[in-house]
Amino acid sequence: MFMISKKGLVSLLCLTIASGPLLAEESSKTDSSKKQQVVSTFSIVAYDPDTKEWGIGVASKFLAVGHVVPWAKSGHGAIATQSFANTTYGPEGLKLLREGKSAAEVIQVLTDADDMRANRQVGVVDNLGNAATFTGEKCLPWAGGKTGEHYACQGNILAGPEVIDEMSKSFETSQGTLAWRIMEALEAADKAGGDIRGRQSAAILVVKEGAGYAGLNDRMIDFRVDDHKTPIEELGRILSLKVKRPEKVEKDQE
Repeated sequence: MFMISKKGLVSLLCLTIASGPLLAEESSKTDSSKKQQVVSTFSIVAYDPDTKEWGIGVASKFLAVGHVVPWAKSGHGAIATQSFANTTYGPEGLKLLREGKSAAEVIQVLTDADDMRANRQVGVVDNLGNAATFTGEKCLPWAGGKTGEHYACQGNILAGPEVIDEMSKSFETSQGTLAWRIMEALEAADKAGGDIRGRQSAAILVVKEGAGYAGLNDRMIDFRVDDHKTPIEELGRILSLKVKRPEKVEKDQE
């Protein structure tokens, strides 16, 4: 029979107590690393000066991307935070926009304060429609962004730059409501190759003062498809239940 002396038992207990916090800390680090997943995605933030609407469209091979990436407030602007997403960019960015900072200034402040900025990606459009985008040098390729009048597109782990190019082209040439212009931009990006890992979720958020339920908030459109084989197509179907899809204008044939 195995025996242990009182002295040995005391030593063993001390070792166990001392090592406990170390093991717990190591476990915490492991859990933290598991939680920090890359939000490989493509998104667009945009503004409609005629209707005073701000919106975000996003799609990804990531479960429920809509609960991470899109942030918006009527009268202030819209933000998309992704890659190794820093979700504090949402509320902190909206606070900076409320204080009157431009889209570019917001990104500068957020990334300057972030030690992991090299892994981040963010797009912002402010209350005047000025747009800016940022892609850290350590974002997984292909990664990049593009801005135009009243919009910014960005994405990471994409099939190539053509994804962002087609998204931008679609938004610039489309007509109709902001929601459908954003939706068609997502469709164009997906058709160009989208997220190279595949498809899983998509979301669209559009805000306008007093346009939410019963006029009590600004969330005019807030639809999400969290897990689906064709999430963008399904998101379009849901959006059409709220807002009729505009008919495409055919070019005159010569």
